[in-house]
Amino acid sequence: MSAYLVTIGLEIHAHIKTASKMFDGCPADYAGAAPNSYVSAVSLGLPGTLPVLNERAVELAACAGMALNCAVNHRSVFSRKSYPYPDLPKGFQITQYDEPLCSDGWLEVCTAAGETRRIGIERLHIEEDTGRLLHAADDCSLIDYNRSGTPLMEIVSRPDIVTPEEARLVFEKIRQVLVWIGASSGNLDEGAVRCDANVSVRPEGQERYGAKVEIKNINSFRF
Repeated sequence: MSAYLVTIGLEIHAHIKTASKMFDGCPADYAGAAPNSYVSAVSLGLPGTLPVLNERAVELAACAGMALNCAVNHRSVFSRKSYPYPDLPKGFQITQYDEPLCSDGWLEVCTAAGETRRIGIERLHIEEDTGRLLHAADDCSLIDYNRSGTPLMEIVSRPDIVTPEEARLVFEKIRQVLVWIGASSGNLDEGAVRCDANVSVRPEGQERYGAKVEIKNINSFRF
């Protein structure tokens, strides 16, 4: 039987620990609040509202980038990511793509075999989070917009990870860094840190990556 090689890249989404949301003054700490009680005209995308950038969110995200050995770019740009989905009341998400806040970083992890592995960080960008769908019954879903507009950073690794163990170590270390510098609460149970894993498998000796499969919303190191 042929041997196979696995290639893994991670996208880690972390709530930024700020008092208010990403683009308005609505409180961001909605834990335990009644559904749709921490919303505003801006986070709901009502006509005539304009976003105002949360300076503290930018500062904390830049600190996270430096802690991950990234370059903090002198210029970064926000874009509209348009897609129709009920948890996105504006019909688009304010995010970054071509010109992120931070780029070209790295971190090192030590495997159980004692090997030190350096994993590249492609980018760190900031964006707003979406609302939350609640599937209350078989015939309907409810939407809680308390989370909509909360500050979020996305950390994208390079496809340098070659084992599930390394993927777990990278996820753990990034969470530890974010908690240690005070950029995120790191609370997995509340969804403050979530991870998407992009996995590709190819036969040994083949240079071209195999088809990519994305596993979304991992919130446990034991997955």
